[in-house]
Amino acid sequence: MKRRGFVKLCATAVAGITASPEILAQDHQEYHRYGRVALIDAQSGKPVGARALEVGETYLFHYPFVSTPCFLIDLGKQVTSRVNLETRDGNRYRWQGGAGPKSSVVAFSAICAHKMTHPAPSVSFINYRHGETRFRNSQEEIEQRSGVIYCCSEKSVYDPAHGGRVLGGPAPQPLAAIELEYDQAADTFYATATIGGEMFEKYFDSFRDRLVLQHARFDIDSTLENSTELMRLSDYTEHSVSCQA
Repeated sequence: MKRRGFVKLCATAVAGITASPEILAQDHQEYHRYGRVALIDAQSGKPVGARALEVGETYLFHYPFVSTPCFLIDLGKQVTSRVNLETRDGNRYRWQGGAGPKSSVVAFSAICAHKMTHPAPSVSFINYRHGETRFRNSQEEIEQRSGVIYCCSEKSVYDPAHGGRVLGGPAPQPLAAIELEYDQAADTFYATATIGGEMFEKYFDSFRDRLVLQHARFDIDSTLENSTELMRLSDYTEHSVSCQA
C-alpha cells in the first residue's frame, strides 16, 4: 500500500471511531469474552429453546464460572435499543439489547453491584419483578413500575430492559450483562461474554468457603465449557425474598 493510501485508511478509521465511541467500548476492558456455552434445561438436559421460556419468569444459570449465578428473563417485549452505560470507575460501554426470535430475552449477572448479594440455595434476596413494584428511585422519590430487578438487601433496583442500569438504591453501577447468542435454526441460546463491571474476583474472595461447600468443589473459579444448566429461580432457591419501598 502506498503511503498516501495508508494515511487515508488510518484517517477513515479514526473518524469512524470518533463518530462511534461504542466501537472503542466494545473492545474496551468492560467487554470480556469467555467460552461459548449452551443453555440446557436442568431437568431434560436438552437445549433451551425460546418457546420454552415463560414471559416474566426468573431463570437462573451459572456463567462464566461454575459458581457465578446469572438471571435469564424473557421480558415479553422487543428490546432493540442499544444503551450507553458506565461503570463505577467511569468506563463507558454499550449494551446491545435483547436476544431470541423477538429480541426479548436478556441475561445479567445475579450478583448485586452494591454488596454482592446473590441467589443461594437457601435464600435469594435479589430477583426479577415482572409486575408493578414500588421502590425509591435515584432521587429518593417513591416510584412504581413493572419489569425491575430488585435487591432487598439494600434496596438497589435495576432496569433489565436498559442494560441493567440503576434505577434506585446504593448500587454504584449497572449489573454486568451477559451477552447472548441465539441460533435461530437450532432454537438454542448461548452465553458468550460479559459486558460491564465484573465483580468476580471480589466475589470469590468474599464467599470462597461457602461456595466451595455449596458447589462441592474447590475450583469455584473454573470457567464453564460447552453447557450450563438453566432452571427457574424458584427451583434453585428455597425462599425468594420479596420487598417494596
